[in-house]
Amino acid sequence: MEEQMHAAPRADKPRMFGGYLEPAQLPWSWAEHRLAVARNYWIATTRRDGRPHTRPVWGIWMQEAFYFSTGSLAAANIAHGSEITVHLESGDETVIVEGTVEEVADTSLIASFAQLYAEKYHWDVDAGDRPYRVRLRVAFGWMSDGSGLDKGALFHGTATRWTFS
Repeated sequence: MEEQMHAAPRADKPRMFGGYLEPAQLPWSWAEHRLAVARNYWIATTRRDGRPHTRPVWGIWMQEAFYFSTGSLAAANIAHGSEITVHLESGDETVIVEGTVEEVADTSLIASFAQLYAEKYHWDVDAGDRPYRVRLRVAFGWMSDGSGLDKGALFHGTATRWTFS
């Protein structure tokens, strides 16, 4: 069985707003938990002509990677280019993942994905559909109380960048 095993990602302060923010505060486990329990995820891929394409998908956090199923334009974009961004819905507990995406061929991973997907969404993946796996390169996370710019201290004190080897 193929597996993606990461050493713990390196946490750092992200470069935002023209400079580096305060030192990182959030552990990777904070982001992993949100990736695991989220219901909806947004993916961003690139069309052949270079235009961006975003769409919501359902997915599973499993074996230190994000797995999802999609068709149509997103699948065509992935066949053309492997770069992808995955973003959770919340802007108050933000997790953004950047990496590369590949179609999964390993039958045991496909079976694990299908089982977890059915448990999470009460929806069976179509037989023969192969999920996609996102291999993480970098992730960003922060918390915001959503009350406006005057409360930026929470954001600035939690903004974290994780880099994967």
